Amino acid sequence: MGDRTVVRLGLTGDVMLGRLVDHYVLADPMRDPAEIWGDTLDLFASADARLINLECVIAASGRPLPDKTFTFRARPRAIEVLRAAGVNFAGLANNHVLDYGPEALLECLDHLRAAGIAAAGAGRDLAEAAAPAVITAGIARVAVVALTDNEPGWEAGDNRPGVLVVRYDERGLVPPYRDRIAAALRRARETADVVVVCAHVGPNWGPPSPAMRALARQLLDWGGDLYWGHSNHSVQGIECYGDKVIIYSAGDFVDDYAVDPEERNDLSFFIEVAVRGRSVETVRLHPVHIEALRVRRAPPREATWLRRRMEALCPPMGTRVDAENGVLVLSPAASGVER
Repeated sequence: MGDRTVVRLGLTGDVMLGRLVDHYVLADPMRDPAEIWGDTLDLFASADARLINLECVIAASGRPLPDKTFTFRARPRAIEVLRAAGVNFAGLANNHVLDYGPEALLECLDHLRAAGIAAAGAGRDLAEAAAPAVITAGIARVAVVALTDNEPGWEAGDNRPGVLVVRYDERGLVPPYRDRIAAALRRARETADVVVVCAHVGPNWGPPSPAMRALARQLLDWGGDLYWGHSNHSVQGIECYGDKVIIYSAGDFVDDYAVDPEERNDLSFFIEVAVRGRSVETVRLHPVHIEALRVRRAPPREATWLRRRMEALCPPMGTRVDAENGVLVLSPAASGVER
């Protein structure tokens, strides 16, 4: 990819299509699966590639884990929801992809593959879970390495289905995860123009810990161009790290969850990241709102809440936030931490 070419990646937070979304929307054959995306489809269409974290398993098989409080499975028709938005990549390294056991995970992988949707972070064994997914975005090749610190018991093994688990402290990754992830990033760097780290790490609420911040910076130092975090239900601050960007939490994009009145987990962004060469040029945050099991563009009051939140969270990370016609704009060239 030439340095003068700009590639636009469209990112969301967690997309959970199970439970009530599955029961009230997907179960009705008369409903158009595209309605889950509300009036955001033009945002998806404007991107060169569209990436989501799939916070459920898509399968008809499997049984819910008896010792897990929340288990999320969407019927195979959920694939049509992803197709309607033109989703190119689904992150699977999270704490719900094995809610219905290995059989459902393997079925989900088959459904995604048949639909032409790339996936990373989970697989039939450790090699598959650690393998970067490669997608095309315009004329660029984008590699995605997906990892999680959730559900350590689900860690993939040489002959065991599971997810790509990591462990880290305030100095970054610890052995053996250090060598494993470094190798995955090297492989991604060798095969693609842009490398994205899809990270489902940290707790459900609260700002990123010092250890999480050390992890994110380390992964960019090792070859990532963009750190795209989720797991946390609410959006968090964004750090411009040199000419790279750390999105600590993209929040929730589609779900049926109860809304915390303080954290407002029903509010997040469609995140548009413009990459030129290996440098992030701009990040544009389009406010969205979950309502009635669907996502839509946020109305003015909710958009203002999101703007104020990001104006409070980003500057302490050295990131300037500007507003343009209701869209928040971050420019690494104008702010950020030097590497």
